[in-house]
Amino acid sequence: MERVCFRLKIKKATMAEYIERHKVVWPEMLAALSETGWHNYSLHLDRSDGTLIGYFETPSLEKAKAGMANKAINTKWQNEMKPFFEELDGLAPDEGFLRLEEDRKSTRLNSSHLVISYAVFCLKKK
Repeated sequence: MERVCFRLKIKKATMAEYIERHKVVWPEMLAALSETGWHNYSLHLDRSDGTLIGYFETPSLEKAKAGMANKAINTKWQNEMKPFFEELDGLAPDEGFLRLEEDRKSTRLNSSHLVISYAVFCLKKK
């Protein structure tokens, strides 16, 4: 499973409308994302400068993007969203995002490790 984190930039002048439009994403768009392999999708906006960070998991980014490229609802959504973004160089937002590099050296803790660590911490405090 690929873990994909990306960055886009929202124009400050359109930020309020962008936020409103994302309060209710079209059900057909959500279904298309799920069908094409975009899972655990979330967006995080820094309102101070318009930086938008997105994250999702997918079996294959290439296949997920190709799948969405074939969905009419995605074409409609991307065309409506495009005016909200800076620096896309003529691309749709789902094509023009900057993929961020994952630090694979960082330790990934599983839940049992966290529970054990917390238990050890509690015992040391006594």
